[in-house]
Amino acid sequence: MKINFSAAISLALVLPLSSIGQESSKARVPAASMPAAPGKISLITLDPGHFHAALVQKSMYPVIDPEVHVYAPGGPELQAHLALVRQYNERADQPTHWKETVYEGPDYLQKMISERKGNVVVMAGNNHQKTEYIDRAVQAGFNVLSDKPMAIDAAGFRLLAKAFDKAAAKQVLLYDIMTERSEITNILQKELVHLPAVFGVLRPGSASDPSVVMESVHFYYKNVSGKTLTRPDWFFDPAQQGEALADVGTHLLDLVQWICFPSSAIDYKKDIRVLSSGTWPTPLGLSQFSAITGKSAFPDFLRPFLKADTVLAAHGNGEVTYRLRDVFAHVTARWEYKAPEGSGDTHHAIFKGTKATLEIRQGADEKYQPTLYILPVAPSSGYSAAVARSVKQLATKYPGVTISAVSGGWRVEIPASYKVGHEAHFAQVMQRYLGFLAAGHIPDWEIKGMLAKYYTSTKALEMARPR
Repeated sequence: MKINFSAAISLALVLPLSSIGQESSKARVPAASMPAAPGKISLITLDPGHFHAALVQKSMYPVIDPEVHVYAPGGPELQAHLALVRQYNERADQPTHWKETVYEGPDYLQKMISERKGNVVVMAGNNHQKTEYIDRAVQAGFNVLSDKPMAIDAAGFRLLAKAFDKAAAKQVLLYDIMTERSEITNILQKELVHLPAVFGVLRPGSASDPSVVMESVHFYYKNVSGKTLTRPDWFFDPAQQGEALADVGTHLLDLVQWICFPSSAIDYKKDIRVLSSGTWPTPLGLSQFSAITGKSAFPDFLRPFLKADTVLAAHGNGEVTYRLRDVFAHVTARWEYKAPEGSGDTHHAIFKGTKATLEIRQGADEKYQPTLYILPVAPSSGYSAAVARSVKQLATKYPGVTISAVSGGWRVEIPASYKVGHEAHFAQVMQRYLGFLAAGHIPDWEIKGMLAKYYTSTKALEMARPR
């Protein structure tokens, strides 16, 4: 039966910040893979073990059926997921109206495949099995929207590459959730990198002086949707959650590709060379572990990572220096216990151009809010005029964006209306994915970009030296 997805196309354009640079691809979604109800997309949530699975449902979407089928083995992670969705349904301000239909049992994966209650499978949870879940779902003809990471080691990457081949053959769409592309400071940094009057071009750089430097700091103890998050104990097992580089590091690797080479298909076999990488632990005491997980003792599977039975050497940090085509980049992903009061996860990004450095800072001086700076290499009145003209032109696309003078350059002033917050970015990613479903394809550069970043992260881990 032929399905009309014009409504999905309109929805995908509601937030233009999340739909930059879409291109054509040969991967098409056949009518047979679409739901029976005209114009409706039906979600399946598979084994939710991470709060990102619920954040996908923090908003409603006109083209998505409110009934979501959940398949899971049961346990506290499933209950936490259902509680968070219920919280969204019961909130006073713009409540959602999801209906969660749950199958709970050890054969949840087989049951999902045999019952075929939906056409888009959402995955966010234990990463040990995620790549296998992706492969099985794609093989069965489901579209997949997966939280990062899609793969946490070299073997997982090889399976993922095969899953993308299967997705093309089955004509289904496999995509990951890259929320940081919807953060306005990242978007404007990308825009400015490609304004020669402001940025020039990327400096040549080297392994010791990379052209691009990025670092993110995440925190184990945090609040989500106004409540303290309880993480599962397996979150600290690198075999189940993955190392920092393979997990949150994928956001940074994605941004490097997306900003430096927008809408360009990267061939991981030719365009990427990992030069060096390393990992190091974040120490957590039992009291801190208990505050994060609600568990009173370390589980046996974490004993290999315990120091004197009282301190967990969590696999919380990693860095990689690599060459992406002619660009040298250095990426660091770190985890700490708890953020300073009034702050949260932070992002620091530097792009070094021949005319200016574009830097995002998120420290105490910025009141822990991501802030973009233009720092000229050789200040002059002519350059200042060129920056003013360029930013004025940029404001025709992003109304209200201006600059103000600061020591060493300018700060980009961004209206509060663009600063929707991390949790809202999940709806923006979903809208981007709905646009792909409506068009019947994912751009080829997106598919190759996913392969490129997971190759980089897993290759970096393969080469990493502990310290």
